[in-house]
Amino acid sequence: MKTIKQQWLIALLSGALMGSGLVISGMTNPEKVLGFLEITRQWDPTLILVMGGAIMINLPASWLTLKRLKPVASERFHLPKTRPVDTPLIVGAALFGAGWGLAGICPGPAVANLLIGGSDIIMFVAAMLGGFWLQKTSASLFS
Repeated sequence: MKTIKQQWLIALLSGALMGSGLVISGMTNPEKVLGFLEITRQWDPTLILVMGGAIMINLPASWLTLKRLKPVASERFHLPKTRPVDTPLIVGAALFGAGWGLAGICPGPAVANLLIGGSDIIMFVAAMLGGFWLQKTSASLFS
């Protein structure tokens, strides 16, 4: 059985690996992301290449992982429940997409960019955390 300390270390290393990948691929640069999303100017296919590479690694890794009886760092798998597509999901996805398209940044690169600092990224992360809190609060009101 893994201790909480070991689970935190594994989570930290996993996050550092993902953050490194985001930095190396240039996905922490909002202009790179906007270059993919905005097809009216010089289109930059880097984002789809990064996503494709991630999918090519994740699919077999997930398949092999789920063949195990239990994960390495936990007593059981913690998988999300399948739920139907509903209005909150559609509204949330639309808001996420609109924010991503306007700012050129999403939660993963935002956290990675905190290492660089700057008032703009600090304000973005603060607003993102406020949105997380607001979503959790409003979800509990309507459930």
